[in-house]
Amino acid sequence: SNQLGSIYGHTSVMTGSLLDDHHWHSIIIERHGRNINLTLDRHMQHFRTNGEFDYLDLDYEITFGGMPFSGKPSSNSRKNFKGCMESINYNGNNITDLAKRKKLEPSNVGNLSFSCVEPHTVPVFFNATSYLEVPGRPSQDLFSVSFLFRTWNPNGLLVFSNFADDLGNVEIDITEGKVSVHINVTQVKKNRIDISS
Repeated sequence: SNQLGSIYGHTSVMTGSLLDDHHWHSIIIERHGRNINLTLDRHMQHFRTNGEFDYLDLDYEITFGGMPFSGKPSSNSRKNFKGCMESINYNGNNITDLAKRKKLEPSNVGNLSFSCVEPHTVPVFFNATSYLEVPGRPSQDLFSVSFLFRTWNPNGLLVFSNFADDLGNVEIDITEGKVSVHINVTQVKKNRIDISS
């Protein structure tokens, strides 16, 4: 705004979607006068700030990852960030490196750890003849399966199990790009249940 408050100076810009996917994302904010470049994962968005001033007079502090409890957030509902940041650079200074070496002066560091827990997932690649067989659990009334998958192929068998005593089977597959669940029970009149999504 200006000193008289007659010019509306608030500027907000949103970009990106589904960023809570536990993958690393890169963000770069560059300000040159009233011109702003916002780059998220190499996709740049250019905009110009409202108001009349070219200079940005920052307060005596800038915080990353949230605010201390004694801070002055613009909205009481904002929660501090929970996750990992790396390579924080501010005006050419590597803030994460300086914080780790305790070279930030003056600074207020609140309960940081300089490590990031990574998910330890191990993918398995199946070719047209491979499979992974594990023992079943007889006399169980619960059947629960979960997994992530990706493929270029529209058809394929994902999970299969026979029931004990030749009482039927369960099959989960991809058919023409859709996931299908088939439950075949041999001792009842309606002996087949098919679910597709």
